[in-house]
Amino acid sequence: DGRKPANPAFWWVNDEGEEVKWSFEELGSLSRKAANVLSEACGLQRGDRVVAVLPRVPEWWLLNVACMRAGIVLIPGTSQLTAKDILYRLQASKAKCFVTDDERAPAVESVLPGSQFLKSKLIVGKGSRDGWLNLKELL
Repeated sequence: DGRKPANPAFWWVNDEGEEVKWSFEELGSLSRKAANVLSEACGLQRGDRVVAVLPRVPEWWLLNVACMRAGIVLIPGTSQLTAKDILYRLQASKAKCFVTDDERAPAVESVLPGSQFLKSKLIVGKGSRDGWLNLKELL
């Protein structure tokens, strides 16, 4: 019909060639769903803080947009943080939610006794973990 296809709002490709493309409409819809997960399933409110320690996966950018939508403060952390670093960030920020992947979840679990403000934990991945909410399932 001669129309030019829409440019993607988000286009991610990993080292194995797997790619994720979201249109502006899809990114809007997914970010609204993710904001609802943070507000409802995690019980967060405007001004609450979330620490996210993730590699650069699509969910990292999705959480950024979702936090902006919900008025939640996102505190990004590098994947190289140790358990001691994670505990410090949790205590200093008084974060109520932590988001990470399967690989980094044990470091978070090791410091849970020292993180009195943490109310919910979100895992980004295909598997499940005791005491963690799965972001993909909730979306």
